[in-house]
Amino acid sequence: MLAFSGVADVLGLPAKEIAARSPFGLMSRIEEGLPIGALERVAHLLAPSDAQFKYRLIAKATYERRKTALRLSSDEGTRLARVARVWSLALDVWQTEEEARDFLFRSHPMLEDRRPIDVVIQSEIGAELVRDVLGSLKYGSAA
Repeated sequence: MLAFSGVADVLGLPAKEIAARSPFGLMSRIEEGLPIGALERVAHLLAPSDAQFKYRLIAKATYERRKTALRLSSDEGTRLARVARVWSLALDVWQTEEEARDFLFRSHPMLEDRRPIDVVIQSEIGAELVRDVLGSLKYGSAA
């Protein structure tokens, strides 16, 4: 099981915030509303050269409203945490940000030639499929 502290790190939650590093603590933080900075951080980690990538995670008009509120909704936070969890696992498997990005942004035959990042953003089931592919790569099954 992936450490939730790794997901908290990807989201940019403070290291001193021990509660956010447990599954239930992270769930509480998402319910309260993750800071808008978490979106900025995840978007920059995954697509540092694409300033528009964050709008794939949250619509532009919604993003503008969230900048005022400084917090994401629970659903937006859940989507962002899903992406952060897959990014953290991809980093664990590939060991470098460049290779993790390459995996996430290139079509994959086990995902009907879709890009893993698109499948992850689409739904939790999609994220599970991508985590299965990454698990196969990590533990030596064919992927």
